[in-house]
Amino acid sequence: MTATAAETARASQAGSMRRWRRSARKWLWPYLFVAPFVAVFVAFSVYPLVFTFRLSFTRWHGTGPAQWVGWDNYGYLLSNPAFWDSLQNSAVLWLLVIPAQMLLALAIALLLNNAALRLRNLYRVAIIVPFVTPLVAVAQIWIVLFDKDYGAINSALGLFGLPEVGWLVTSQWAKPTLALLFIWKTTGFIMIILLSGLQSIDPAYNDAAAIDGAGRLRQVTSITLPLIRRTLMFAVVMQTLAVFQMFTEPYVVTKGGPYSSTTTAGLYLYNHINRADLGTGSANSFLLVVIVMGLSLLFVRLLRPKD
Repeated sequence: MTATAAETARASQAGSMRRWRRSARKWLWPYLFVAPFVAVFVAFSVYPLVFTFRLSFTRWHGTGPAQWVGWDNYGYLLSNPAFWDSLQNSAVLWLLVIPAQMLLALAIALLLNNAALRLRNLYRVAIIVPFVTPLVAVAQIWIVLFDKDYGAINSALGLFGLPEVGWLVTSQWAKPTLALLFIWKTTGFIMIILLSGLQSIDPAYNDAAAIDGAGRLRQVTSITLPLIRRTLMFAVVMQTLAVFQMFTEPYVVTKGGPYSSTTTAGLYLYNHINRADLGTGSANSFLLVVIVMGLSLLFVRLLRPKD
């Protein structure tokens, strides 16, 4: 009886172990599948972020030990007029870009959402082409078009007897010219986002409104816009990030000039990195993160659906 009881106990223990192993494997498999992504995310996102945050409290030029300076980098930036000028330039570009681009992208999306429009797939492809065109190539084209002495735009103005405009060499026109470049380059992307939101709307809403006598404009303002508020919010936040990170456009087209009038927040950050002032550059990047996060939360609150 004692041997039988011992064998029964061992069998029960072995059965418990098998059940535990099956349960552990069942619990562990999902984590094994996501482990490669987690490893890549930690290595290339979390660790650089933590390292940069620590670096923002030091003075380091890429070689040798980093010197701990505490909040000095942040104090230097917050007291530096050039930092605030770069934010002001980005804010002006935001005002020039976002309202106009959202209205234009929405108008195009409404037009291309019309099933009766012939060749609408061709139009969609044509509008997205600028977005997939390399930005440096587009910037070089912009330089050719808006050159003060030999540009095509000033040549066209001359045909109508209008004076030449210093599109890229005057503070008055440099930012609008960059804003026009940004709008031309990225409106197709925003149009695709808004078009996806429009296609998620049940046509029965507009049909019922039309039966009740609502015109096309009333349908857009009372039905379409409320139903795509989340999509609009996403588009505004995405473009806010893009405007405050704008670097290639001013770097290639205007070099931040004239008189630093197009030195954006992204270009000002690059200037620190270019001088190997990595501590100040890291502090600058985190200040931009805080500012853009605050703006994004503001837009999320203003554009969130009322439900």
